Amino acid sequence: MFGFSVYLSAPITACTKNRVARLAKSGFEGVFTSLNLPEDDSSVLLQRLTDLGSECRRLRLELTVDISTVALERLGISLDKVHELTDIGVTQLRIDNGIPMPSVAALSRKMGIALNASTISKQDIELLKDSQANFNNLEACHNYYPRKNTGLEEKWFNQQNAWLKKNGFTVIAFAPGDSDLRGPVFATLPTLESGRYQHPLAAALNLLNNNVNKVYIGDADLQVETAAQFDSYFRFNTLLLHATTEIDLPEYLTAGDLVFHQRPDVARDAVRLREGRSLKEKTIKPANIKERVRGAITLDNKLARRYEGELQLIKRNLPADPTVNVLGYISQNDLDLLEACGANQAIQLVF
Repeated sequence: MFGFSVYLSAPITACTKNRVARLAKSGFEGVFTSLNLPEDDSSVLLQRLTDLGSECRRLRLELTVDISTVALERLGISLDKVHELTDIGVTQLRIDNGIPMPSVAALSRKMGIALNASTISKQDIELLKDSQANFNNLEACHNYYPRKNTGLEEKWFNQQNAWLKKNGFTVIAFAPGDSDLRGPVFATLPTLESGRYQHPLAAALNLLNNNVNKVYIGDADLQVETAAQFDSYFRFNTLLLHATTEIDLPEYLTAGDLVFHQRPDVARDAVRLREGRSLKEKTIKPANIKERVRGAITLDNKLARRYEGELQLIKRNLPADPTVNVLGYISQNDLDLLEACGANQAIQLVF
């Protein structure tokens, strides 16, 4: 499941509702928000949360709210009256430290609860079991890290997630956005430091490869092109890669609906598109022979003999080869997606 974030530092305006509807239409299924941000005006938070909950209900989106005892006190809501939140459309509470596990267990019998995935201990799990927690309603949600160089280390993250899943938790983490970055730091909101400035879809797919079940975009929005790439992935499991050309393309490459596939045997240096040679219609003369930098789109010419017509997307810098024509380049913004191209991955080039 993929979701996005809506913050309550501003009213839920028509513009906000349009953004929520646009991302829901792109295939996102959940919304994350927080009541823990100290810069937010507590006198208007409950009304804004009510407005957001109404919109989520209308669009059938899950709504997860990050809370603490301090945040609830600011709103005048106690833990034994969480129905006041579920009544306005909140489906899950994300609880950080400070609320005892027996109280968490009691809450889990009423609604979805997400605990801090980085700090859950074996003792916490035993307390939850002893307190008859409903583990069907329990998930583990990592933080996002606004400050550069504070995001999690990937190996530890993967191991922690594997342990959480072994203990019955669904794992949630955050990928960065690429539009309307949240202040005051404006350095994106990822869980993994390695994902901080990655393409949001590439960062999200990497989280899934690290034992994550649900991914939320931490920042408040995505560029229109990026949202379309998520939409294509959700609907068709196809990666859209924007590209530019340097020389005339073979006619078959200009067909807008043509979908290629990575070969099942994944190469180290290039994404090899298995349809390339079978689409060749005539002899390919050598042209634009030059260094093949990361992101280059290449076509083997007649000097490659039986490889003539092979199409590749270059993943690491390679020297010029007289048998290989450089047709153009994947957009700089989309280069991270080359590493997301696994075996048999469907790919569509957008020139």
